[in-house]
Amino acid sequence: MLNRLLSGDLPRSRVLAVLLLLIFLGLAAAPFVFPGVKALNVAAKVLIFVVLVASFDLMLGYTGIVSFAHTMFFGIGAYGVAIASSRMGAGWGALALGLAAALLVSLLLSLAIGLFSLRVRAIFFAMITLAVAAAFQTLASQLSEWTGGEDGLSFKLPEWLSPSFEPFENEVLGVLIDGRIITYYLLFVLAVVLVLALLRIVNSPFGRVLQAIRENEFRAEAIGYRVVVYRTLSSVLSALFACMAGAMLALWLRYNGPDTSLSFEIMMDCLLIVVIGGMGTIYGAAIGSVLFLIAQSYLQDLLRVASEAAHSLPWLAALLSPDRWLLWLGVLFVLSVYYFPTGVVGRLRSSRAGA
Repeated sequence: MLNRLLSGDLPRSRVLAVLLLLIFLGLAAAPFVFPGVKALNVAAKVLIFVVLVASFDLMLGYTGIVSFAHTMFFGIGAYGVAIASSRMGAGWGALALGLAAALLVSLLLSLAIGLFSLRVRAIFFAMITLAVAAAFQTLASQLSEWTGGEDGLSFKLPEWLSPSFEPFENEVLGVLIDGRIITYYLLFVLAVVLVLALLRIVNSPFGRVLQAIRENEFRAEAIGYRVVVYRTLSSVLSALFACMAGAMLALWLRYNGPDTSLSFEIMMDCLLIVVIGGMGTIYGAAIGSVLFLIAQSYLQDLLRVASEAAHSLPWLAALLSPDRWLLWLGVLFVLSVYYFPTGVVGRLRSSRAGA
């Protein structure tokens, strides 16, 4: 049953299986095990980034396509929900219409980019996608009547997802259930379903062809596969999953703006997470997202404690200052690449295979 659920793509490493199980259980019980607004926000962000990074890895890790326009589809999903909800009011119909419109726009735009640009090789395609993403971000900032401009859009959700909604009078396991926690579990279910769908795609005959194209594009074309068609389908599927991740972000924040979903920093975060977790592995998206987002969210707090503990050594306290958290985040990234050149998942699987 588990083998079928994971589409035959088992972890193939006991350590990796334990890590994935801990991540799944931790995210499933996050509202009860990790109380506090910040912890819940980090857990929700992990769910969103797992889907976003896994969809990006479908292009980069499985097909070998380098694209810088991935966050554009992420933003389209977020803006679809935000625009529909702000104009039609809080309702499930507005959410459904906004998501459907965003998926349609992502489908058409990714198809156009794929058909016109995927014949271009390597870095030239990456530059085209970068230009398209920059143009879309500028367009989103200027169409203030629809997108709210630089201020973005705030909107309300259906009553069940509203923070003021409390279905139970008493606490459950010490936690008062409200619309915020219901929204979190909606994101959790969506993330699990989308990741399982991506596993099914990459382990299907279609996914095997994508991996063949990644390994040797000319050989794949020589044996009869239309490379441009497969690469275009890969980019379209990746865009649709990224659009879903953007809709999840909008649901959680109840707000969207250019810097929230279209920032180039999000694209860089995706690249870092893919490298940390391991390219060409959907499980790497989960491992990398957890490691990166926890470090990004709690490294400053850890450095603050270490700096206070080292107050007797001024030079060490200054080096461990929370203001230098980006420096230490960079050091941790360099160390992870040095010791895990194929990512955490790749290293664990290769160690298991060697044993």
